[in-house]
Amino acid sequence: MALNFGFRTVCLFMKAALFCAGAMLGSSALAMTTLDAVVHKVSDGDTVWVQPTDCSVRQPCRSLKVRILGIDAPERCQAWGLQAREALKSRLLDKTVQVQYSSHDTYGRALGRVFLADEDIGAWLVSEGHAWSYRVRRSAGPYAREQRVAEQKQRGLFREAQAVEPAIFRKMHGPCRDASAP
Repeated sequence: MALNFGFRTVCLFMKAALFCAGAMLGSSALAMTTLDAVVHKVSDGDTVWVQPTDCSVRQPCRSLKVRILGIDAPERCQAWGLQAREALKSRLLDKTVQVQYSSHDTYGRALGRVFLADEDIGAWLVSEGHAWSYRVRRSAGPYAREQRVAEQKQRGLFREAQAVEPAIFRKMHGPCRDASAP
């Protein structure tokens, strides 16, 4: 027995299905939050703490820990870790930035992009040789071009012949311990 629906019925069904899918995905998976904030702490070469400048019911005035998306900076206890943190600190501490994020990691950090004026700080860190472009599977990452240039010009950590990507370092040594990390 074949079902015979008219064109209008099919269109209404499709609209309802799209509305339901949007409702299920829209509020958490697709919503991008953008805020202006002042950097008040730099934890390491790819993590900052920010204080929103415009507080409201939607965005209360609580500090937000932000992991800069698309990069992987050396661990604090790893070679070049201190230099990466100090570079980020001198660039952003006490400055107003724009943060764009849509999700959090397992540590509760917002995963997002950070901009100083119109400058993408992730791109800047990789360009200056303070971080690697974060690779996923076969992708060279969002800042692969900046990394190639930094490697060619031997900037920052890329002038070190023994530089080890943080993911490999963590596999070999585990996470930094507070007592051993500066």
